[in-house]
Amino acid sequence: MTYDLILALALFAFVSSITPGPNNLMLMASGANFGFRRTIPHMLGVALGFVFMVILVGAGLIQIFDAFPVSYTGLKVVSVLYLLYLAWKIANAGPAETGDTKGRPMTFVQAAAFQWVNPKAWAMALTSISAYAPDQTIWAILLVAALFGAINLPSVSSWTVLGQQMARILTNPRRLTLFNWVMAGLLVASLYPVIWPT
Repeated sequence: MTYDLILALALFAFVSSITPGPNNLMLMASGANFGFRRTIPHMLGVALGFVFMVILVGAGLIQIFDAFPVSYTGLKVVSVLYLLYLAWKIANAGPAETGDTKGRPMTFVQAAAFQWVNPKAWAMALTSISAYAPDQTIWAILLVAALFGAINLPSVSSWTVLGQQMARILTNPRRLTLFNWVMAGLLVASLYPVIWPT
């Protein structure tokens, strides 16, 4: 992989990791509701789960979508339904200190598994492999995954910090509830490109 291609990949990784999407919106909500420390497993699950996803996509999953286009449609349906469920969970999340079972941050495993039903993660993984590792050699795939891992974790962490800082003004239960409903609405809005692609 040439130096110019690595720079282009780094830019793509940064822009796609830092911009709003399901992961970042959920991390912001988690930072606001549970704080930075309790959201660390969620952040690590996003970053490492996506690295693992890129490796598997590069190792052969991309060919399945090429051979069976209906599998991608099925994935989109499952993704939309699961994201709607998560939006409902965010909207109805109780404050962490109430002991409400709804008020728990996402675990490492849950966040890593979520990448497989996250439409933005699939778009990022498929694009990064097809555009920046078209020969799909193991070294090119590992480089794409490693670069994404190095850029993705700080990017998603910034959304958690933003949510944590917003918690200072969300001390009132009504404001926290409003914030959670707005985050849920934005999560649903992030499905627009999936449901109605241009």
